[in-house]
Amino acid sequence: MADDYLELLDRAKETLPETIEKHERFKIPEPDILQEGKITVLRNFVDITDSLRREPEHMLQFLLREMGAPGNLEGRRAVFKAKLSASQLMERIENYSDTFVVCSECGRPDTRMVKDGRIMTLECDACGAHRPVHVRRTIKSDLSNQLREGGVYELFIQDVGKKGDGVAKFNNRVIFVPGAVKGTRVKVKVTKISGSTAYGMVTQEPVTQ
Repeated sequence: MADDYLELLDRAKETLPETIEKHERFKIPEPDILQEGKITVLRNFVDITDSLRREPEHMLQFLLREMGAPGNLEGRRAVFKAKLSASQLMERIENYSDTFVVCSECGRPDTRMVKDGRIMTLECDACGAHRPVHVRRTIKSDLSNQLREGGVYELFIQDVGKKGDGVAKFNNRVIFVPGAVKGTRVKVKVTKISGSTAYGMVTQEPVTQ
């Protein structure tokens, strides 16, 4: 009787689809970038978001926050107002996938984001697992040097503060630059750093290496 059971079990295993016994790692399309001076164009941005089954705007906001750079969507492309490499973009896209897409239990991308009150949950259609979404900060110093007093950095002036000062961002810090004009890119010498805020002045000095 036991022999018959084992024989039937072996036959059942032979008929199982290969995908049940072996899962290949989810593959994200490689970034197809175009450099235009200080501008980086990610030409296959929507192709990437389609493969992840996520809204382009959602992933774009994540990347802009991680890169500390302004940008926008142009059709199926994402435009970043910073000089970025394909490896830098790929690393952040993979971080996005790990945070908002891939199931932590089965490793599959077959998930949905569901909001339960104030908590965003990732629910997996493949295995039924669910977990809260925890956004991790992964900004690294490879984009440029760490911000420090006396350093000179090329910054994009995104806005104007209440006192008329230009406002730029460097990773998580807001930098106020008197006399800087919104929409321009200028060299700024950092004169003071206080917590998440910094102050600087427009200069012609060479950028800090």
